Amino acid sequence: MSQLPARLAALSADRLKGMRRGIEKESLRTLADGGLAMTPHPQALGSALTHPNITTDYSEAQLELITGVHATPEACLEELTQVHQFTYRALGDEQMWVSSMPCNLPADENIPIGRYGSSNVGRAKSVYRMGLAHRYGRRMQTISGIHYNWSLPGVTSEEYFALIRNFRRHAFLLLYLFGASPAVCSSFVAGRQHSLEKLAEGTMYMPYGTSLRMGRLGYQSEAQASLAVSYNGLEGYAASLQEALTRPYPAYEAIGIMNPGGEYNQLATSLLQIENEFYGTIRPKRVIQSGERPLHALRDRGVEYVEVRLLDLNPFVPIGITLPTVRFLDIFLLHCLLQDSPNDTPAEIAALGRNQHKTAAFGRQPGLMLERGNREVPLVEWAAELLDACAPIAAMLDATHGSTDYGDALRSARALLQGPELLPSARVLAVMEAEHGQSHIAFTRAQSKQTKSKLLALPFPAALQTKFEELSATSVREQKAIEAADTLPFEVWRQQYVSPDRLGMTRAAIAPALAAV
Repeated sequence: MSQLPARLAALSADRLKGMRRGIEKESLRTLADGGLAMTPHPQALGSALTHPNITTDYSEAQLELITGVHATPEACLEELTQVHQFTYRALGDEQMWVSSMPCNLPADENIPIGRYGSSNVGRAKSVYRMGLAHRYGRRMQTISGIHYNWSLPGVTSEEYFALIRNFRRHAFLLLYLFGASPAVCSSFVAGRQHSLEKLAEGTMYMPYGTSLRMGRLGYQSEAQASLAVSYNGLEGYAASLQEALTRPYPAYEAIGIMNPGGEYNQLATSLLQIENEFYGTIRPKRVIQSGERPLHALRDRGVEYVEVRLLDLNPFVPIGITLPTVRFLDIFLLHCLLQDSPNDTPAEIAALGRNQHKTAAFGRQPGLMLERGNREVPLVEWAAELLDACAPIAAMLDATHGSTDYGDALRSARALLQGPELLPSARVLAVMEAEHGQSHIAFTRAQSKQTKSKLLALPFPAALQTKFEELSATSVREQKAIEAADTLPFEVWRQQYVSPDRLGMTRAAIAPALAAV
């Protein structure tokens, strides 16, 4: 019998009010015609290495806007809006691409990689990205999304891993409800094998697709497919990652650390260069100290929060995500935490991967079946069951906060399930057909232009402008200080950083930990 009701009843109002969230939102800088901006990171935005709110992800043209940690969804989205407003004021004629799937891209080798200055840590960030280019190609790294960071007081590492296991089981629901990337510019798949259909000249799509970003064309890797990471506990998870971070991988050994001209190809020749290279729909996280490896931080101090990584940008709203979506994520994550969570198995991990790909490519197909245990069930039936199970959680959150906001968010999700034509993925295709000649580029270009106008029209007090200008100036000074403080040659620094000793587990201890998974 499910323990969810008892676990929910045991949650105090203070713990629920202690829920925290933050957002990281990626967007490509583009030109008015829908081409990728080839300009450097705007000076007015400060240093991409040290700015607390504005950095870049893979490409020099891929902005990443970051909020702090917030006690309410409203405060979180208010800060995200303000960061957008300041950023747009620095972009001049450029705009932010509002789709997760990229704009019209140049040849792969011409996509600019992020630059972070001359310090060792700044150089390492660029070399890591060069490694991604060699391993997966640059186009794949220009996909953008939203990451949702979430925590609840009093949750142990073991409980966070239980949440993660349930999240992975039920992640199809989020792909179905919030996926918004059913189509893509043909330039993204040029020269690649794919199963997309041609919608119009320059546009490929999946008729029932929800999130091509999270499907086989997105963050996928044959090399990483061999990495069946278990989430049954911190020790086994960490051992799996350490093995991937330290075991040489023949295809990457062939690339080498440096090219014959002495330029760096990658940080390491292992399956993963660093922890962030591991692609997943959700990650256990811990704020790291200066110079600390993320895996060591997790082992040393445990899981602090989870990072949800499968959300597409919603092209119909200015900042890419709505308040009801944020509130639904709170409900969903609480459900994942409170519901019974048996250990995963290699067979289940493989089935979850198949469910993810089926939902991404065919999610709106009537009668679509997913694997659940030893049987197949209709996606919509399983989704309805999950929404029903979320109802008491939404009710308790509303009672705690004295509102109907969470119940309203759940009702919005039910409406999407009952009316698939309302899903963001369906709306994208409908508007493309009605207004933009079936063109993904024309649709996203128009939405991006409209978004820029809306955000520039919002009030932006002079005090906020001054605050962000000071943050930018401070970030530039901080980057210069880091560069001035460096004493080690980069190669010495690199070798020290990728050393297994920095990961918190001896080589001899990895095998027993993996055997226990």
